Amino acid sequence: MALSAEEKQRLQELARALRLTMIDVMAWSGGAHIGGSLSIVEILTILYFKYLNIDPQNPKWEDRDRFILSKGHAAAGYIPVLAKRGYFPEETLKTFNHFGSPFAMHPDCNKVIGCDASAGSLGHGLSMAVGLGLGARQLNKAYKTVCLMGDGECCEGSIWEAAMSAAHFKLGNVIGIVDRNKLMIDGFTEDVMALEPLADKWRAFGWEVLEVDGHDFDELDKALEKGWAATKTPILILANTIKGKGVDFMENNVVYHYASGDSALCERAKACILNN
Repeated sequence: MALSAEEKQRLQELARALRLTMIDVMAWSGGAHIGGSLSIVEILTILYFKYLNIDPQNPKWEDRDRFILSKGHAAAGYIPVLAKRGYFPEETLKTFNHFGSPFAMHPDCNKVIGCDASAGSLGHGLSMAVGLGLGARQLNKAYKTVCLMGDGECCEGSIWEAAMSAAHFKLGNVIGIVDRNKLMIDGFTEDVMALEPLADKWRAFGWEVLEVDGHDFDELDKALEKGWAATKTPILILANTIKGKGVDFMENNVVYHYASGDSALCERAKACILNN
């Protein structure tokens, strides 16, 4: 069912609030992988506030849907979403990347409540998702596993081994999402290691591919609805996004793959978000 105007407005307001919090996290922690965190805001928002069947009061509920942030360096985007969803107080985000904090530059599932998988070594997330999909089938569980990947990590061979396995085992309970912001740590993906035709490569590996605007809630909703209905074919949502989305001087700027922000820069970034 299409998003109602009220539901879409609620998601948009949540996305804006989350972007502001991510800038705060960058300031509190002394730095963050901010560009790739800002590019996945709408994806995380619609997943955590509409689609994922989860219970923050019972984070280890065995029938919950699973989410894997394969691009684990975007923890500064992911952990604020968990806080906003109610897994822990938002006030605790002020400790991000401080000594003794559960929150670091990469998520640790043994420390972060609501986190289903530790991540950081790029290319590993989809393999874990395949394992969870096979486990759900073995246990006769109905939960879905969603794996959010960066486009840069699609250079890793382990991604393609996992992609081939998911299709071979007909894991319709696995949904892959690629944050196609076209930038990686050293520059544009097509300059560092060309990925195109990326959609056709996933199709060749046996996935159904849905290409969407990764900042458009209507398009994301339509694709995720199809992903949740899938039974035998894994779905890959190729989400075309903008690195640094919402902050004009960060958008499509590789300098902001990782950045530290003084108070003036952070206030400037928040002003951009508020004026968007």
